[in-house]
Amino acid sequence: MHSSRVRLLRRHIAAQDMDRVADEAMKALVDNQAYWTGGWEEVLRELRELPAERRRELVHSVAERFPSVGDETESRCNALTLYALAADGLDDDPLAAERRKTLDDLGRQYSLWSATLFDLLAEAEWAAGRVLSPAVVAVVRRSAQDRYCLDELVSLAKKLTEPVLNVGEAWAERAMRDTADADWQALLAHAATATASKPTARWDKRATALVDTLGPDRVRETVLPWLTLVGRPRTLPLDLRAYEANLNNAYDPYNANALRGLAWLLSVLPPHPDTPRALGALVETSLKKVAGLGPRNPKVANAGVIALARIDSEPALAELARLATRVTYKNTAKLLDSALEERAVALGLGREEIEELAVPTYGLTEVGRAEYRLGEATALLEVPGSKALLTWRNATGKPVRSVPASVRRDHPDELTELKAAVKDVDKMLSAQTERLDRQFLARRTWPYATWRERYLDHPLVGTLARRLLWTVDGVTVGHADGELRTLTDDPVRTGHEVRLWHPVGHEPAEIVAWRDWLERHEITQPFKQAHREVYLLTDAERTTATYSNRFAAHFLRQHQFHSLAAVRGWRNKLRLCVDDEAPPATRELPQWGLRAEYWIEGDGEEYGIDTTDSGSYLRLRTDQVRFYPIDAPHNSAHCYGGEYGMWLRDGSDPVDPLPLDTIPPLVLSEVLRDVDLFVGVASVGNDPTWQDGGPDGRFREYWTSYGFGDLNQSAETRRLLLDRLVPRLAIADRCTLEGRFLHVKGERHTYKIHLGSGNILMTPDDRYLCIVPKSNGGSPQGGYLPYEGDRMLAVILSKAMMLADDTEITDPTILSQL
Repeated sequence: MHSSRVRLLRRHIAAQDMDRVADEAMKALVDNQAYWTGGWEEVLRELRELPAERRRELVHSVAERFPSVGDETESRCNALTLYALAADGLDDDPLAAERRKTLDDLGRQYSLWSATLFDLLAEAEWAAGRVLSPAVVAVVRRSAQDRYCLDELVSLAKKLTEPVLNVGEAWAERAMRDTADADWQALLAHAATATASKPTARWDKRATALVDTLGPDRVRETVLPWLTLVGRPRTLPLDLRAYEANLNNAYDPYNANALRGLAWLLSVLPPHPDTPRALGALVETSLKKVAGLGPRNPKVANAGVIALARIDSEPALAELARLATRVTYKNTAKLLDSALEERAVALGLGREEIEELAVPTYGLTEVGRAEYRLGEATALLEVPGSKALLTWRNATGKPVRSVPASVRRDHPDELTELKAAVKDVDKMLSAQTERLDRQFLARRTWPYATWRERYLDHPLVGTLARRLLWTVDGVTVGHADGELRTLTDDPVRTGHEVRLWHPVGHEPAEIVAWRDWLERHEITQPFKQAHREVYLLTDAERTTATYSNRFAAHFLRQHQFHSLAAVRGWRNKLRLCVDDEAPPATRELPQWGLRAEYWIEGDGEEYGIDTTDSGSYLRLRTDQVRFYPIDAPHNSAHCYGGEYGMWLRDGSDPVDPLPLDTIPPLVLSEVLRDVDLFVGVASVGNDPTWQDGGPDGRFREYWTSYGFGDLNQSAETRRLLLDRLVPRLAIADRCTLEGRFLHVKGERHTYKIHLGSGNILMTPDDRYLCIVPKSNGGSPQGGYLPYEGDRMLAVILSKAMMLADDTEITDPTILSQL
């Protein structure tokens, strides 16, 4: 407020002209865009000190002028704050209806700026004995979480002890319905005090006392169902400003503290197998990303990890190990690493060993199989591939399609546990597949007996290990017909040292022979191994010597690349369209003493077109792949491009990149395979809707060259597989492989499906056909495949099946192009 207006208001106050005071105050509210700024505090103090009669006059003057403030919630709130301040201690309340409406509007806000002083309005309501609605209490509490909020707001939030949690989230409302008595309310209130990074001894002592009062089993059985509701859509959607666009998908910050406390509290209960399952789900739910915000609430995820680390049980250790293969958020991943390292040290084991021992059997009594007798019915849990399967038999041993009624009636708890076990097995299978796929660079060897126990004969891991190739004392073996066998099917029953087989270093004829062996035994590998791409040094790379340009000059979707890199063990920093530097994407290989770098930079400069609303680039440009000693200083470059330079400290000398011909072939191949994966999945050239070249058409040339150009190594592998697979398809007479394309003859056209991108051209004029695959990528139409995990292969096969029978296509978007 300008000093001239302050002086004018003071003159009107001194003259006790309340109409003029109201006029000038309301004008100031409009001029200041509803914010109480410099000078207001003194004026408000003077108004508060006026005699009751003058304040009564001011109340009515403000009430008469109230319609002039308009419908903006914050403007109404400020006018009512002035009104509430003047009405303190008076019986008059001419704006009662407006006050209730404004407070209702406030209850639909996420938070309000401290500068609006809406706490004065809420404080006036509270002081007058009028109960603030739960929604308004939630706004006060959320606003008080802001580090820049006024002390008065924090003080008011502390006074508002009811309800114990904020309304608006399904889990919190369920918790408040389940906990009406004082002991439960005390437990929830204590959970909401979990604002530190980890529980203190004092916090634990109070939590233990509360749990003992209610009973540990009762607490667990009551709290775990709440956690299943975390992350559900808000029960009270908020009216958000443009910059708050995604907060309806985030956690309420006040309730998030309570979630952290509940996670810690579960860790003081006696161990129970349901607890780690619930905590693991809480971690993953809390790390799900919200556009413009990032992970929903990493602090809650971290609390879940801390709780799991405090539980001394095999299921808790298994959940930590599973999460370690899934979590890519840096701080949470560090916590998981630390927890596993501490457990390994405590047991006198290595980190890799603790991960192996942490895999539970989930009740499987033999590799991939378990039977459960429930009354007269039998449940059969089997793991035939990458998913668990639960089937049923009746009293006569006859298979039945659904769960028998007697089981639903007489064994509901066992049925619930079985269904949960199926989900657990699926999650762990995915985690173990990723762990095994990373073992190629781990340089692991196992004593034969240990390997059989932890891998080949392990009830769960065995379902994966028996579909992979290994070397026993240098001899390559696979598992078929109940035994380890050589390429000539001779059994191998003893040995000393075991390694995971990799095609690098093996002759092409031997690799092809093992592919034939897998096919003969109809073994589908959990990931590419026998068909794994091998990246050997090229003449161009011998010329450049210290770097590879093999995967340079591509345009990648940044966020998809970022997620893929994290899953494959690379560290990366999201590029923002700001004046800042970032290191390249890096993968450290401690077993080899090496660090791999993939040089990237942000693309574009227009906010909202080339960036997200938060300013992170949508796309990246790619450059060189290099290798350095693992302890070499890091390189960095500006986020939107420019030369990379090495960050040197204490006068240290720069370290040159290593010649590529000195990099072990296995390391070179696996690193380049990772980079090929990043390009093959995240390239904008894979987007079938980008025929126009994206923003301003500037990617048209790249999209065309990538979408229909030469095949990369993974696409070449796909071509070799399709060459064997196509003759067995039901549509074999309509399909031929020619160069980079699978040709499919339909009734309307002949179609050319590119084996790298899956993009389609129609003959005779090579007109583009846009078919957007479903999110799951489609699926092959039956038949044997030698490995899992090639999404593009599934896309190509599903498109081929559709186009071979193009007269049956009903999708209007596709038909309009035909």
